Amino acid sequence: VQLQASGGGLVQAGGSLRLSCTPSERTFNNYALGWFRQDPGKERECVAVVRWNGAVAYYADSVKGRFTISRDNAKNTVYLQLNSLKPEDTAVYHCAAGRIPSSRRGDYIYWGQGTQVTVSS
Repeated sequence: VQLQASGGGLVQAGGSLRLSCTPSERTFNNYALGWFRQDPGKERECVAVVRWNGAVAYYADSVKGRFTISRDNAKNTVYLQLNSLKPEDTAVYHCAAGRIPSSRRGDYIYWGQGTQVTVSS
């Protein structure tokens, strides 16, 4: 089972993107869904997590007030709205599904291949 992430691209600082993620085979309506990002040479960090019912469980301090996570269980899709983008937001963004709404990478069972976000200054 894979999670298909899309919506990445190249954007100028201050711009916006909307990432989407949906599974290839099964439904994840009963799972917590998270967005993680990884820049080469750095650890994969948790950006945002949403509970199965749509309640937000976590935002990284670095994205609070700029990023918004949401989900549409009818469409089996999770979104990440990225606003006021900064060059330091440049990374590959991955979505993941897990049983608990955790910010820890090891708590997630299913992962997507990621989508590249590049923010130019």
